[in-house]
Amino acid sequence: MKKHRTLDELLTNKSARIRKLQGIVKEAMAEEKLIIESLRNPPGDILTRGQRISDRVARFGGSWSFIISFLVVLLAWILFNTMAVAGNEFDPYPFILMNLILSCIAALQAPIIMMSQNRQEEKDRQRAENDYLINLKAELEVRSLHQKMDMLLQEEIRVLFEAQQKQLAMLQAIINKLPPPGPDQRASGGV
Repeated sequence: MKKHRTLDELLTNKSARIRKLQGIVKEAMAEEKLIIESLRNPPGDILTRGQRISDRVARFGGSWSFIISFLVVLLAWILFNTMAVAGNEFDPYPFILMNLILSCIAALQAPIIMMSQNRQEEKDRQRAENDYLINLKAELEVRSLHQKMDMLLQEEIRVLFEAQQKQLAMLQAIINKLPPPGPDQRASGGV
């Protein structure tokens, strides 16, 4: 009866440790899911009308569509003004009007693109900050896991030591129940 009770205690201790470990894993998985969800679905940016316009201008101004269409317009401008009959050209050879328009476009487009780049820089800074926080959280989780593993190892060692003590006590009880060795058993060295 006592043997069964000792065996039941050992199994109960082991199942309690397993339940504790399962709880730790479930908790870690729940926290992981929350991090993943917030990274997959970041809160949307609320843009002003000016910010949306600057993003569109920067997107179009840095595309091949803009470069090709701009070259086509410039070539058409130049061809029309060089091949037109005298008096019909609206911007003769030094193309002063074309230079003025190009300067105005550059003067307006540069600050708009810079506004969009500043917003992108702010987004990049926020991403870098989020990456730092995620790395910090990961480091803390690793430390926490190390502490949990150390705790589990200490608990395992303690339980093993207690089991060993119980086993030694059971062996001692068995040895005490054995009859003392007779004279012929002492001579052969056996028990």
